[in-house]
Amino acid sequence: MSTNIDIKEFIKNNVKWIILFICLIGFLLIAEDVYAKEIMKKDIIGYYLVSRFLISDFATPIAKFITHFGGATCLILLTAIIFVAVKNKKVGISIALNLLIATTLNVVLKNILQRPRPNEFRLIDETGYSFPSGHSMISMAFYGFLIYLIYKYVKNEKIKIVLIIFLGFLIVTIGISRIYLGVHYTSDVLAGFLVAISYLILYSNIVKNFILERK
Repeated sequence: MSTNIDIKEFIKNNVKWIILFICLIGFLLIAEDVYAKEIMKKDIIGYYLVSRFLISDFATPIAKFITHFGGATCLILLTAIIFVAVKNKKVGISIALNLLIATTLNVVLKNILQRPRPNEFRLIDETGYSFPSGHSMISMAFYGFLIYLIYKYVKNEKIKIVLIIFLGFLIVTIGISRIYLGVHYTSDVLAGFLVAISYLILYSNIVKNFILERK
């Protein structure tokens, strides 16, 4: 009985680190397959589902529009607007620093693994390596950090819930748009999300202790 209580208490006190570990292991397992130059079943299944149920003349311009929210121009512009708008400049600095680190980490990972992009069904032109998806990874890091800040600082519960749901939905749809547009494999998007969650847990913890709450 005591052992069960201890385990539950340990999980409760360390849930974010357990999530970090699980996501990191998931990313490494996918990266190992990518390094071995394997096309995984999840890539074939993922594109089949998107192409079978989503691709249409109506959905294509929507996907092209949504994908811009994970692009460099949009994220830099949003960072600049938030930096000017927020009174607490520590928050603005932490958002800008987050974008810089996440982008750098993505570039490093892409150049280590050097996976070519899929080219069978591209609906837009895209350059650079494929793994992990930059739009997916950086969107998860950027908008995920905004979710953390909203949860931490927004007092109105209704506004907080609406913003968190909206940003969570935006992250997922950006990832799906990259598969839809044929510029990423499903594993690129999944790996981008997983490594970004691991990074985000670590980054938000460091920022909380050394920037946001520092006197």
